[in-house]
Amino acid sequence: MTQLVRPKPIPSAIALGLTLLIWFVIPVPESVSPEAWHLLALFAGTIAAIIGKALPIGAVSMIAIALVAITQVTRPGSPDGAIADALSGFSNALIWLIAIAVMIAVALTKTGLGTRIGYHFISLFGKKTIGIAYGLVLSELVIAPVTPSNTARGGAIIHPIMKSIADGFKSSPDLGTQNKLGRYLALVNYNANPITSAMFITATAPNPLIVDLIAKGTGAAIDISWGQWALAALLPGLCMLLLMPLVLFWLYPPEIKNTPDAKPMAEAELRKLGPMKQAEYITLAVLALMLAMWAGVPELLFGPAMEVNATTTAVIGLSCLLLTGVLTWEDILKAKSAWDTLIWFAALVMMATFLGKLGLIAWFSVSIQQGISHLGLSWLGATAILVLVYFYSHYFFASTTAHITAMFGAFFAAGLALGAPPMPLALLLAFSSSLMMSLTHYGTGTAPIIFGSGYTTLNEWWGAGAVMSVVNLLVLVVVGTAWWRVLGYI
Repeated sequence: MTQLVRPKPIPSAIALGLTLLIWFVIPVPESVSPEAWHLLALFAGTIAAIIGKALPIGAVSMIAIALVAITQVTRPGSPDGAIADALSGFSNALIWLIAIAVMIAVALTKTGLGTRIGYHFISLFGKKTIGIAYGLVLSELVIAPVTPSNTARGGAIIHPIMKSIADGFKSSPDLGTQNKLGRYLALVNYNANPITSAMFITATAPNPLIVDLIAKGTGAAIDISWGQWALAALLPGLCMLLLMPLVLFWLYPPEIKNTPDAKPMAEAELRKLGPMKQAEYITLAVLALMLAMWAGVPELLFGPAMEVNATTTAVIGLSCLLLTGVLTWEDILKAKSAWDTLIWFAALVMMATFLGKLGLIAWFSVSIQQGISHLGLSWLGATAILVLVYFYSHYFFASTTAHITAMFGAFFAAGLALGAPPMPLALLLAFSSSLMMSLTHYGTGTAPIIFGSGYTTLNEWWGAGAVMSVVNLLVLVVVGTAWWRVLGYI
């Protein structure tokens, strides 16, 4: 007999209680419509259920879609209109961009190309422990633009490579020797993940949502392209990736500093993989083509008529992999994370969109603005407070998507109202949305995988996260703003 899998009672009770509290108990503010307030109740309950993991995020999102349609909060008295609104998120091109990119990333693991790239960098830089660390960082950076699942990238591709290197030097939690090498490499493995996630729109799933929220918040005056995002993140991101292994080396120095055997180990693994296969060459060519199209190379070479939409590029890439047989339709159907992402993103984007249309985000941002303006700060001081509160509130979130959906739009609108220049504010909040993942062992899906391997204690992990958060924010503000001034964004 099949066992029933029911929602977790305590998180479900909290989510339901919060929904009912906002809907029936808390008075609707004078400047807010009842429909907007009721949608806020559903939204808050959904976020609480996601944070508490009452059910998998896709299941919670389907229930949220059903509740929006049943309650008709977006279009009272119109059942057909309400279900159309509830399903409207599935027409968002950015959502399909991420879902299709996740499908494409399957080719990296299926062909072994991702693992080959990782061991190749280890073979180049692996003579010292710090070199191994930079090899892991470069592996992350190279595959980040085409792996929107930062969990798959850091946890499923890079982490096994890191573990095999640590095991080769007898540095294992099981042996009590993690401090030899494994602790340091595990922290580098993880802390590279938030930085690379911040560097490309397609490096983590919530980034397209941020692009969408920025466009809506500025009336489409700012519509950040893939190339603009990558260029804006290039210099501050590279500086963070350069500093991070050094900071962690100082913070938690490995007992083994020289690793002359790492290079032969990596070369042995590459020999096991054998020469590059046809499927790997095709995958590499398709990924290079997609990166060129995302970066706007055809438009630069041949004029505006050759501009290709970012989602169209992803569709082209997936089609090429299907036509060449690198991926089969069965592979696509088995890509559960892609379909899961499509569903929960559609639900959250839909709710966030209608919270904006119904005026709730504007009301919330005005409330934040009024609270900060009473402090008498300039827009610089006000922006600093907004970014810091937004960043460090991630201690209370186990999902970057839930955090971004709940807070980004309101904080961005509040910053604009306080006089902050739109583009720098957008970039600061956008990149912070990934960098904040470094804080905790539950900050994103990659964290439990690497922390769960046992190489670090909780205190070590949180200590590293706290220090790296300060370093990353300082680099983002100092290097980032100087770089954006050169680019003309300020």
